[in-house]
Amino acid sequence: MTTELQQISVLLDRVDNLEAKIAFQDDIIEQLNNEITVHHEQLSDLNEQLRLIGQRVKDMNTTAVGRVEDETPPPHY
Repeated sequence: MTTELQQISVLLDRVDNLEAKIAFQDDIIEQLNNEITVHHEQLSDLNEQLRLIGQRVKDMNTTAVGRVEDETPPPHY
């Protein structure tokens, strides 16, 4: 009977250890999920900023630079 109680005690200890590991893993998964959410928001913001910068560059190129045909040739021609 003593060996059965010892085996049950060992099994209970193992179950307790597994439950503790699962709780720890759940906490880590939640932390990682929060980090991914923050990074996703940052990437979305950066993509929008990049789109706006690209639009500004495009607008600058069309208004600041004339057509090549309208340019006067350099003095050495």
